[in-house]
Amino acid sequence: MNIADYKGVWVFAEQRDGELQKISLELLGKGREIADKLGVELTALLLGDKTDAMTSELVAFGADKVIVAEHPLLAHFTTDAYTKVICELANEYKPEIVFIGASYLGRDLGPRVAGRLSTGLTADCTSLDIDTENNNNLLMTRPAFGGNLMATIVCGDHRPQMATIRPGVFEKLAKDETRTCVVEKVTVNLTEGDIRTKTLEVVKLAKDIADIAEANFIVSGGRGVGSKENFALLEELATSLGGVVGGSRAAVENGWVDKAVQVGQTGKTVRPNVYIACGISGAIQHLAGMQESDYIIAINKDADAPIMKTADVAIAGDFMKIIPEMVAEINALKNK
Repeated sequence: MNIADYKGVWVFAEQRDGELQKISLELLGKGREIADKLGVELTALLLGDKTDAMTSELVAFGADKVIVAEHPLLAHFTTDAYTKVICELANEYKPEIVFIGASYLGRDLGPRVAGRLSTGLTADCTSLDIDTENNNNLLMTRPAFGGNLMATIVCGDHRPQMATIRPGVFEKLAKDETRTCVVEKVTVNLTEGDIRTKTLEVVKLAKDIADIAEANFIVSGGRGVGSKENFALLEELATSLGGVVGGSRAAVENGWVDKAVQVGQTGKTVRPNVYIACGISGAIQHLAGMQESDYIIAINKDADAPIMKTADVAIAGDFMKIIPEMVAEINALKNK
């Protein structure tokens, strides 16, 4: 492998039913920064069927080029089909970096592609940078040992350098509809024999649990909330704000809230307008998942808890007394 032959940054543009996923746009934002540091082209790789409506959005959010692979067998994700097409394109174009979202789809796809390309993959990254002093290697940082430390990993001897990135970690760029770029449609060599599984039916189920990564207001509880029953107070505050309830790892492990609403390194990364932390001490693992919130309010009996130093407003006291007062004030403002 001649590393010098590999140039450019690729972002796998994940789409479902013809709709680009938010993680794809977030990766374009970070990919734009990495590509500019390297002085190379940023390419969005789009697989699917009837994709024309999505290409303009990829351009508007930072792509220099869009490679489009269209085929009826790519309409719905299958590991075999997507892996085959991506690997064939990677072997032909030789990108030096490939980013894939750490969604359920991406976590399935990324390792398979890396294995077939005989390269490494750093999974679930929370930070990316370029080592300008050492061969412009990609510095891929991710939680390790259960989130107790952060490991920075380098793939120095193989290309492409591959990483899956957690949703919500990076911000998408402002949409610029004046941008233009090259859209290249490639020929796809794909048959039903290449795919070992077959999609018989697509079933969509309504979810009772809101996606906290999309919420503007989040009220989170930790070990200090004390019980599942006490989370009803947090739910009341969240409802008055038009937001959702989240939880720390301790709250999830105690069975007080669902894993789907866990905030932190081993949960989700969120960027709401307002994040209210109740009974959360503020361990670094939790802070990593919410410290980019626009405004942080902490309620804790311990005035010296780490979360109190991070918060824009720190309230030392019992959340059981404070939250009802907050709800009353919010409702009074609504009724004016």
